[in-house]
Amino acid sequence: MHKRVFQIASLIILQIALIWSTWVTPVSALTEDQKIFSESWRIINRAYIDESFNHQNWWSIREKWMRQPFKNREETYQAIEKMLATLDDPFTRLLRPDQYRSLQVNTSGELMGVGLQIALDAETGDLTVISPLEGSPAEQAGIQPRDRILKIDGLPTANLTLDESAARMRGPIGSRVTLTVLREGNTVAEDLVLIRDRIALNPVTAELRSDLGETPLGYIRLSQFSANATEEVAHAIQSLEKQGAKAYILDLRNNPGGLLQSGIEIARLWLDEGTIVYTVNRQGVLGSFEAVGSALTHAPLVVLVNPGTASASEILAGALHDNHRGILVGEKTFGKGLIQSLFDLSDGSGLAVTVAKYETPNHTDINKLGIMPDRVIPAESLLLRSQVATASDQQYQAALELLSSQLMIAKN
Repeated sequence: MHKRVFQIASLIILQIALIWSTWVTPVSALTEDQKIFSESWRIINRAYIDESFNHQNWWSIREKWMRQPFKNREETYQAIEKMLATLDDPFTRLLRPDQYRSLQVNTSGELMGVGLQIALDAETGDLTVISPLEGSPAEQAGIQPRDRILKIDGLPTANLTLDESAARMRGPIGSRVTLTVLREGNTVAEDLVLIRDRIALNPVTAELRSDLGETPLGYIRLSQFSANATEEVAHAIQSLEKQGAKAYILDLRNNPGGLLQSGIEIARLWLDEGTIVYTVNRQGVLGSFEAVGSALTHAPLVVLVNPGTASASEILAGALHDNHRGILVGEKTFGKGLIQSLFDLSDGSGLAVTVAKYETPNHTDINKLGIMPDRVIPAESLLLRSQVATASDQQYQAALELLSSQLMIAKN
């Protein structure tokens, strides 16, 4: 009897060992390239916002690709890109090691290139300008938000990924690149020759002005939500307060966004209380970020926005608008209501993955819709950098009129 029990127990142990070996052996036999592909698959499986993965069997996607060996790292990257393409999400993408390093520099430091923030249009797939960076060769060439970049040095962008397009526009200072640009509303594209340059990422411009007559005006222009943006805006407000500012214009035009946390922290500089933004994850669970009672000023505020106002800029504009802290003036914003996180891969590459969407404090989903300002003032013509926030700037002039009215009402 004891012998029979021992035999059965041995058989069970043997079966367990065999089952365990079928699990372990394939994993241990993976090549380095297969491991990197598997890492990418697991990140999407765990974090991607859409649990249906664009209505497809995500396990079968993995099995399809893992059955074929990868000859080299580039072939692995191409397989990952093809896997991600099945999600039909232009913001979820692979970043090769040099692209990943470049993206990290893009939020703190300086760049060499033409100075364009770009995205793939979610509906057409066209390479679309979010905004030219202030003072960049792209801005000087007259490139505007929502322009389409059809070719780079004659190569159609339809054949390139987002990061390949960005890489082709970067390059040594003084080198030339030709962009074929189609302006929104036009039918004929034009070739623009740009000279690459060094682009310093100084996100904040601030000064005290007398455009409101006897009432000192604080003008703050925020061009990007980089790592130091919150500190710079806080310093600007504190300095303007000491100089006696009694009203403010916050200029978010052509600000393509950047770090989500910077957008939240800058909103807190203007708000004592209230929700700043809601986030919604793949399970539909609602999270929120709140003001914490640290507003640096309570002076009247107007916020300038336009089609180049995107992402974290829209979070800030939406928070100030919905909490009745600021009046929005200008044109409808870009409409990017998705949040991406960066994930490291073991070879120095990375993934940008859409992990959530956001809603404004009034629970408005602005993705692909944008935020309509309280007072719509179309941009009559392309402004030169020297004309921004001057008498030639109709949106700025409308902001001054609103502030004058508010101050008059408060005085009475």
